[in-house]
Amino acid sequence: MAEERVPGYVALYESGELAERARQLEEMLASCRLCPRQCRVDRTAGQKGACGSGMHPVVAAASLHPWEEPPLSGARGSGTIFFSGCTMSCVFCQNYPISQRGVGRELSPDGLAGEMLGLQRRGVHNVNLVTATHQMPFVVRALLIAVPLGLRLPVVYNTSGYETLETLRLLEGIVEVYLPDIKYSVPDAAHFCSGRRDYVHCNRRALVEMWRQVGPLQTDERGIAYRGMLVRHMVLPEDLSGTRDCLAFLARELGRSVWVSLMSQYFPAHKAHGLPPLDRKITGAEYEAALEALDDLQIVNGFVQAAPCQLDLVAEASRECGDLP
Repeated sequence: MAEERVPGYVALYESGELAERARQLEEMLASCRLCPRQCRVDRTAGQKGACGSGMHPVVAAASLHPWEEPPLSGARGSGTIFFSGCTMSCVFCQNYPISQRGVGRELSPDGLAGEMLGLQRRGVHNVNLVTATHQMPFVVRALLIAVPLGLRLPVVYNTSGYETLETLRLLEGIVEVYLPDIKYSVPDAAHFCSGRRDYVHCNRRALVEMWRQVGPLQTDERGIAYRGMLVRHMVLPEDLSGTRDCLAFLARELGRSVWVSLMSQYFPAHKAHGLPPLDRKITGAEYEAALEALDDLQIVNGFVQAAPCQLDLVAEASRECGDLP
């Protein structure tokens, strides 16, 4: 019989600490400093920062997602909530209508709590908050509503990894699974691709803090993650991502027990079509070099994808069978 695990936010709710965390996060909105951009706009007065967000959470979709990494999607799917707006400006963003054009619908905290409970009723393994940094005051307020109504799903924090220590420390005990990116190894690449020269500095401090809170990924008898950290890294053309250096940082600072998802799925989107070398997919050789780095550093936990040429063949075969649009 599966062991029943109660998420940490339940104990925080019962002690009154969850309400205090919500208060502190909401206080940060008056001179917004939720992310490293430190816009300092007064969102409580309706002003909007670089993320495009004001005083209401905007949600593009809340749905069952079967295509996350296996410990997240499992057999029943991950309960993803895609938040509109973003703290970064990636020129190749594959979700740019959501992240940079604000596509979505405004929800009250009650409405957001309802979405979480609805996903739980559908049987998903977790609540997966996608790009939620700038919306976390409303998320925690929604948890205050949802917990007494029976929410018991672990919270996954699915992030670009561009975070402040102040915000992350307020999430300790609320987030069970951190799912951050490590996108770049040098500031120039971060500036060129995402408009944030300070990404590497902020990202690496954030990764160490997340690791302190939850450690390596832990899974139950079904292979479903209930706590821990899984780091994503997407290989970019001409190694703009600095893959070997990123992986070396993880091995050195977090240890070889870290779980890594090494992704080959890059394709030009948004503004990348006119920006060489981002105007092409990665080559098989580029992904092979990334796999070699993973092997050399002896990082054995996690997931890899098919080489780019294999992905093209799989996609073409699936289209012939009618599985893909």
